[in-house]
Amino acid sequence: MKAYELLFLVDPALEEDEREATLAKIDSTISSQSGTVDNVDNWGRRKLAYQIDHLVDGDYTLIDFHAIPSTIAEIDRVLRITDAVKRFIIVARTDRD
Repeated sequence: MKAYELLFLVDPALEEDEREATLAKIDSTISSQSGTVDNVDNWGRRKLAYQIDHLVDGDYTLIDFHAIPSTIAEIDRVLRITDAVKRFIIVARTDRD
């Protein structure tokens, strides 16, 4: 399995339970595809460089995980259809394999 890093941001006005539900959805997607979540780091509220959907702040979360490369397509699909997630990026971490 390869190491990956997922950084996503949600609207900071979301309730905590909605934020947790989004994180649980991502976690279950990774787990259902035989991946493992290594670390979840909530960065909290940060100012955006430019407005995204009329937002000036975003709530960031960083997830380190290991998965097979075909899992990334499914994670990408789930993140794109999740309304709470405004932006995300998935990066392969060759230094953590």
